[in-house]
Amino acid sequence: MTPKRRTTRPDGLTERQRLILALVVGEHIASAQPVGSKHLVTKYRLSVSAATVRNELARLTRLGYLRQPHASAGRVPTEKGYRTFVTELMGRVDLPAEVKHTIAHQFGQVRQDMEAWMRLAASVLARQSRMAALVTAPHPEEVRYQHVELVALYGRRILMVLVLASGEVRQQILVLSEPVPQARLRAVADRLNAYCADKTWEELAILPTPADALEADILLLVRREMEAVQQDWTEDLVHDGLAQVLNEPEFGESEAARRTLRLIEERTLLEQLFRRMVATTEVGGVQVLIGGENTWEELRDCAIVLARYGVSGVATGMLGVVGPMRMAYSRTIPTVRYVAHVLTDLVSDTLLDEPTAEEGREDGEEKAQAV
Repeated sequence: MTPKRRTTRPDGLTERQRLILALVVGEHIASAQPVGSKHLVTKYRLSVSAATVRNELARLTRLGYLRQPHASAGRVPTEKGYRTFVTELMGRVDLPAEVKHTIAHQFGQVRQDMEAWMRLAASVLARQSRMAALVTAPHPEEVRYQHVELVALYGRRILMVLVLASGEVRQQILVLSEPVPQARLRAVADRLNAYCADKTWEELAILPTPADALEADILLLVRREMEAVQQDWTEDLVHDGLAQVLNEPEFGESEAARRTLRLIEERTLLEQLFRRMVATTEVGGVQVLIGGENTWEELRDCAIVLARYGVSGVATGMLGVVGPMRMAYSRTIPTVRYVAHVLTDLVSDTLLDEPTAEEGREDGEEKAQAV
């Protein structure tokens, strides 16, 4: 292999430096060990000497793409090195056709069961990436009011049943300042149902406050409940593969493992990540976060590959993979992208009752054979 030396790219690296950086990243991902110049020259039959490669490794270290754990050790990639590898050096990688076929066949067995295909998606992602996988249920992009029911229980307690246009039902037991008869509760619910029909929580927030104090209180609770539904992306979260990712060498140190567990279990940070994903990424888009991107200290040991799936404007969900920065990106990114594509077809099929592109092709082929 002959690394070119002279041509300099916009990132300031020569072709030789880009090649050496890509080789170091690939070797470190595979071995979890520092990578030395002699190893690179021998394994890849480079046409330059080990001393020349060592000088290039030193330059890449000064530029922030690599670091040297110990004075006598080889090099390992930094966040900047991994990010450059993913965005500049790796190129677009696709899954092999046979892997796609296997995944598609598995999902074909659970098309009508959303909980089943969420669990399957997490399992497929964890198995293919060998990391921890996360999948959320499709989330309505607009939470709209359908109706509310108020049921007297005993004493001052009532049950509020809120039904959203998506079919989701939220229940809450309320304690009023005084007992209220069922007839009045029914009247309040009837007025609210007429007043709030098909409105979003933002639209409810600008409605005039009802004169009736009980009606005003129930409207405030309804609005808060709808806002919580709108912003909660992790309520129906499925994960898989956590044990295998905690076995990675990077998470052998207990504090790093605890941070990774908190990321998945506490979910506050996931909410922030998902909301950013919604704001910045179209359905089918993939984002790769490496080492926290100087924003999230909790992610300094991690890389996350996230994708958004679903039907834009109707309902979308998130899926992704969490692992160390030393992640097999060339396998993980195309897996996340393809599973997001499969789930998008399933959501479209389920919510819109429209045939997917693949089904349309199959129908066309059947008609052609019949003719």
